[in-house]
Amino acid sequence: MRKLKLQMHMTIDGFVAGPNGENDWVFLAGPDEAGFQKIIELADSSDTLLLGRKLAAEFPAYWENMADNMPDNPAHPLAQLIVNMRKIVFSKTETAIAGRNVEVENGDLATTVQALKEQSGKDILVYGGVNFVSSLISLNLIDEYYIIIAPVAIGAGLSIFKERKILKLESSIAYKHGKVLNKYLPA
Repeated sequence: MRKLKLQMHMTIDGFVAGPNGENDWVFLAGPDEAGFQKIIELADSSDTLLLGRKLAAEFPAYWENMADNMPDNPAHPLAQLIVNMRKIVFSKTETAIAGRNVEVENGDLATTVQALKEQSGKDILVYGGVNFVSSLISLNLIDEYYIIIAPVAIGAGLSIFKERKILKLESSIAYKHGKVLNKYLPA
């Protein structure tokens, strides 16, 4: 069975975005080649990407532009992986979202994700958005949590955890720019 893997950046005070969804803090620590390589490896281990409707409004176009027009950008290899992945956008209101390999799912979240896990293929990855990820966590659908802790506190913001969740630390990697990648499994 395929696993659903969550990859998110988080501040040291536990927020994944500012109060209004700001994520300008994500890259304050600067680039780290080893850390970025791990992100590429995680994407390469997956062939399906789940997205919430709000994130999907800009996400496909951003990565398609980078894949098509920015071959010298250090994120170009990741862009190519993302563009080629099957992307499933979960929405209660939209029936179509523009982008390559993008489809919209209007059905029950838990039922649909469980059916996706039972299909053959590589693992399934989710990046966000905040409310969508919170729903996946609340429904106990995440199999592996890859939380990238940035060395910054923002004081207030949005959290993906809406209730108590006990996780088991599987591994932890510290990078030279101060970020730490923690891999957690449900306890």
